[in-house]
Amino acid sequence: MATGFLHDELTLWHGGGDYALTLPVGGFVQPGAGMPESPESKRRLVNLMQVSGLMAELRLTSAPPATRDDLLRVHPARYLDRFKAASDAGGGELGHHAPFLRGGYEIAALSAGLAKAAVGAVLRGDLTSAYALSRPPGHHCLPDDPNGFCLLANIAIAIHAARAAGLAQRFAVVDWDVHHGNGTEAIFLDDPDVLTVSLHQDRNYPLDTGAASTRGAAGSNINIPLPPGCGDASYTETLERIVIPALTRHRPEIIIVACGFDASAMDPLGRMLVSAAGFGAMTGQLQQAAADLCKGRLVLVHEGGYSEAYVPFCGHAAIARLAGSGIDVPDPLAQTIATRQPDARWVNNVSAHLRELAEFFEV
Repeated sequence: MATGFLHDELTLWHGGGDYALTLPVGGFVQPGAGMPESPESKRRLVNLMQVSGLMAELRLTSAPPATRDDLLRVHPARYLDRFKAASDAGGGELGHHAPFLRGGYEIAALSAGLAKAAVGAVLRGDLTSAYALSRPPGHHCLPDDPNGFCLLANIAIAIHAARAAGLAQRFAVVDWDVHHGNGTEAIFLDDPDVLTVSLHQDRNYPLDTGAASTRGAAGSNINIPLPPGCGDASYTETLERIVIPALTRHRPEIIIVACGFDASAMDPLGRMLVSAAGFGAMTGQLQQAAADLCKGRLVLVHEGGYSEAYVPFCGHAAIARLAGSGIDVPDPLAQTIATRQPDARWVNNVSAHLRELAEFFEV
């Protein structure tokens, strides 16, 4: 038994076309370096794990792409057909900020396949835990509306595949990406067997989703909008005060993390202040919750994170904790981020906000 790391080089060949940050090039928008959802943050994470020796402690594998039947459990045929046709024709953009090039359909199916394989391997007992380096990401993708760099709903596809295989019935998704997991929410909003929890910077992206009042018919959706400027202490408190009690009440058979690193202090698309050590600590909290609730079954699926230099350190800290590794890579920005952590007054204000939310969610 080991911690798995599921990765395929082909996912790093996904391209987004001619963008400057999140703006399509043209008119007065000068050509830029491309979309922030680039392969470099993921490639550098893999490289760091190889250089540190962490990769040698993991079971490294790829996986087959998700099949059309897998995809049809979440996405309607009309969307898949449009996506495949556009992909074969050279690429395009079917939604909002979710472009792709030729072959994008196949790469997105491979990304979903990595998540599917990770969840399946942990539920079957082949792995104790797993990290899927899925790219393109998936938590913003609705059944027929790709957006926010997401083309297929990776985690939802993995959950439905596990259900179809009879591996589990009750699931929990904890999304700590800085942006609201609107796609995962929409897919499972009225499903009492899937608890969806999203910690996100309030009104970042999408602007019109992520309110705490969105609970779903079964009350199994929990949104935790956080004010900009929250650091490590507020994130770990959020897990302790709201997320873990919700997990305890739900009693899932597996916990899946929509693992974005864009809540880091160095991210260009977020305004939070989480450090690499903070992501390691949050992984440890959910690892303990998984041990208490579901035989340690924990899977992290890569989502956002757009600082090419800093994502590798955040990912390394999380994966080392997931694997129980003693390999420690010093964070070169630890001191800088420590000086930026919010003061006690701000932390106390956030604590009051979390107490109110906990009462609202009755956890």
